[in-house]
Amino acid sequence: MKLPVRNSRLILASTSPRRRDLLEQTGLEFTVIPSNLAEDSIPRSSPESYVERLAEAKAKEISQRHRDSWVIAADTIVISNNTVLGKPESRPEALKMLRSLSGKTHQVLTGYCICCAAIGRLFSETIKTEVCFKTLTELQIEWYLNSGEPFDKAGAYGIQGIGAFLVKHIHGSYTNVVGLPVCEVFEFLINEGVVELMIDE
Repeated sequence: MKLPVRNSRLILASTSPRRRDLLEQTGLEFTVIPSNLAEDSIPRSSPESYVERLAEAKAKEISQRHRDSWVIAADTIVISNNTVLGKPESRPEALKMLRSLSGKTHQVLTGYCICCAAIGRLFSETIKTEVCFKTLTELQIEWYLNSGEPFDKAGAYGIQGIGAFLVKHIHGSYTNVVGLPVCEVFEFLINEGVVELMIDE
């Protein structure tokens, strides 16, 4: 079921196939226009504040070029033992991350922003989910590394893929761990009148 956007266009400012898939599952009609923002241009601060400000900057960058559209941007990081885990740049780094997460609970933070420049509307927040990993054997870690899945994901795992076997339980939003808190995003779009739920009679 397709869900059209009222009197406007919806843009996802992200190259993430996981965020695209999540939005597609809702039936929303949208266009993907990735932001070109250099992430290192945003000063580091607390993890919660950083991911939110990064999402805001990405959304604003696209919104200034498409002023009449509603723009969604997001950024996700993993926090373990007060350390930010980004996307691993090598196999040894991914190995180190997975060993550090084994048998422990970590936090996944997604900052998201929805804005429309034409009406001066901007909303952003950070959603946190706690994720508990099972205790992993070295064989399980090596097998997962060989799958190739860890290397383009924060924290070196994907809960929506093969990496589901790593996760014992979560507390909070599942879609937030994947990369976009769909419940909160959808609620905002409905409340703002960007989308309207219609029932055929």
